[in-house]
Amino acid sequence: MTTDSGDAARILVVDDERVIREILAEFLSLEGFSVHTVEDGEKALTELRLKPYDLLITDLKMPRLSGLQLLERIETERLGVLTVLMTGFGTVETAIEAMKKGAYDYLLKPFKVEEVIHVVRRALYRQRLQAENIRLREALTIYRVSEAIALSRDIDHVLDVVLRAAIDEVKADVATLHLRDVRSGSYEERVKAVASDGAPRSLPSPAFPILLEQFSQGAPVLVHGGRAGRFFTEELAPAELASFLSVPLHVRSNPVGVLNVFSFTSGKKFDEGHRKMLSVLASRAASAIDNARLMGELLASNDSLTRANRSLEEMFQQTVAGFAQALEESDQYTRGHSERVAEYSEILARGLALPEAEVRRIVQAGVMHDVGKIGVRYDMLNKPGKLTPEEVAVFRQHPEKGKRILEPVPCLHGLIDGCWCHHEWYDGGGYPRGLAGDDIPLVGRIVAIADAYDAMTSDRAYRRALPHEVAVGEIERCAGTQFDPELADAFVRLLEAWRQGMRERGEDWRIPKRRRE
Repeated sequence: MTTDSGDAARILVVDDERVIREILAEFLSLEGFSVHTVEDGEKALTELRLKPYDLLITDLKMPRLSGLQLLERIETERLGVLTVLMTGFGTVETAIEAMKKGAYDYLLKPFKVEEVIHVVRRALYRQRLQAENIRLREALTIYRVSEAIALSRDIDHVLDVVLRAAIDEVKADVATLHLRDVRSGSYEERVKAVASDGAPRSLPSPAFPILLEQFSQGAPVLVHGGRAGRFFTEELAPAELASFLSVPLHVRSNPVGVLNVFSFTSGKKFDEGHRKMLSVLASRAASAIDNARLMGELLASNDSLTRANRSLEEMFQQTVAGFAQALEESDQYTRGHSERVAEYSEILARGLALPEAEVRRIVQAGVMHDVGKIGVRYDMLNKPGKLTPEEVAVFRQHPEKGKRILEPVPCLHGLIDGCWCHHEWYDGGGYPRGLAGDDIPLVGRIVAIADAYDAMTSDRAYRRALPHEVAVGEIERCAGTQFDPELADAFVRLLEAWRQGMRERGEDWRIPKRRRE
């Protein structure tokens, strides 16, 4: 039995009693969950292998495969689903023992509907927090690697950082990185990393022609056990090899290297999520290799060195901006917000006839203004109702967090004021420092208006988008209190002229310029 609710949390119910399955499916569906039911553990395993589920609710005593055995198989196969056990009063001790083996919680039969809902919601809340922690950890890993690329000219150090990140993120036992020799065309191992708890071991030699052929066809190299043998020069993969994952390093579509990870741990298999993370790291490594090549070529003259440094700075800014955008893209309510704020900021900056370098700095500050929200939970940012005082306090930390993220990187210092000061008010009533008037940096006053306008004209979890006329009216009403009155007046005039030009060209003014292009 299946009930589907689109993007609702997916729950798999396993019980050999049809009545229990139907009751659970009915009232969980009424609560908005997507529910699928099966009658035994073997069918549950088959279902879990085919589709991702957020939660598994299983009976403890079942024919063919008991709840405990099902739990053990889930752990062995690393199927990654949170489990809640159902049991009678006589087997509470067994249920507690199952929790020690990985189950999240248990329900006693006969159970009450409200108890089930409470356990399910608590389990899903925990899973959401874990998922957010994983996303944040991955984002920080990318940031750390990008920082190493931007700040270090030692290519071996950068590649070692990439390999260590690969080991940490995909929990591999060994990671290797092979680079292509431009003269011979052969691939040579440049660096190798072994997990801290792993022992050095003899690795099979990758068959690079086969790997490159697979990459050229767009097919992933993600294989387990003996099936990995065809990707090595030896006839067979090592008997203890559990999983093998390989991704290419490309510079402007040209292959320059291969990044590989190996699992020799029984039951530890890489998955598609690991492949995507490894691809990001490979992209960063390729950028580092390309930057190193550029640096070597451009060190011949001062002009070349200046261009190389600028390229590195822009690459790092794009990396951090892309990282912030990647987090933003995962949220339907903030998707494209930073790009639109950057565009509205540019309209005002150019209308004020500021120097081109200052306009570029203001646009970059618009892109990066909300980077401090990295540390704010998604459910708080998109809470439909009113925030609690505690949540408001956490939310108001994001300008300071943005400053702390940008401060360690010298080439980003020019963007700090846009992140730090876009919630300051002209009359001194803003945060985080309570600045007033011209004490607020110009970039902060510009981004504040652009940010407020886009926030008002965009859908949010707590309200629908306001019409342009209403948003403009609010900016005019708040001129002199929240906004610099001269800038607010200029923004309204310049924005109207810009929108008129967009209408005449038949373009959608809500789509940022970079996406239209």
